[in-house]
Amino acid sequence: MALIEVNDLEKTYFGEEVETRVLHGLTFDIKEGEFVTIMGPSGSGKSTLMHILGFLDRLTGGRYIFDGKNVDTFSDKELALLRGEQIGFVFQAFNLLPRTTLFENVKLPLTYIKRRGSMKDRVESVLESVGLSHRLHYYTNQISGGEQQRAAIARALVNEPSVVFADEPTGNLDSKSGAQVIEVLQKLNDAGTTIILVTHDGNLAKSAKRIIHIKDGLITTDSEVKHRRIARDGEIHISE
Repeated sequence: MALIEVNDLEKTYFGEEVETRVLHGLTFDIKEGEFVTIMGPSGSGKSTLMHILGFLDRLTGGRYIFDGKNVDTFSDKELALLRGEQIGFVFQAFNLLPRTTLFENVKLPLTYIKRRGSMKDRVESVLESVGLSHRLHYYTNQISGGEQQRAAIARALVNEPSVVFADEPTGNLDSKSGAQVIEVLQKLNDAGTTIILVTHDGNLAKSAKRIIHIKDGLITTDSEVKHRRIARDGEIHISE
């Protein structure tokens, strides 16, 4: 069974005497453990789709099934709980709290959900997984942009989500730092985490294993990636 099932999904925004249709009946599914890019130009609807899939917004037509559950039947409180327990977000802007250590930043999501076990152990574990165990008590203004984005990934992982959404995660980084971030995402996926990458960048999109291309609120293509871009040791390599 697919982790995410979308059938004829529509989204319309209603203003004063104006209706703006953004998504026009999308249908696809994403299985657990996939690494998928949602790609499209600015205004294509890809960010709106990510917000719906990540429980930040609601659809206005069609159906969204997450892990066998019809999302449309959930209350706002239930969606917030599901988002906190099942979803991790990584954005282009790192969104780390200033004048706060990496440990405190990464721990923050755990304060909103019920979790058994040691917060300290979990935070230290995810920071180690992204190569930042040596920066545990550094403040956010004491580390590089690439390290800040890896800290943001650790924060997204700390609640052990079913899905991580990465929205233009390398947009503010130099090429080497960007490759390091891609490498972290690919290793997470290799370990079984479902990754959904949102971007307009064709090269970044090929870091995934599958690309769903959206234009004007419609899916134009949905295909596996050939000649995938693999990140290793701060460099990008093209698979055969």
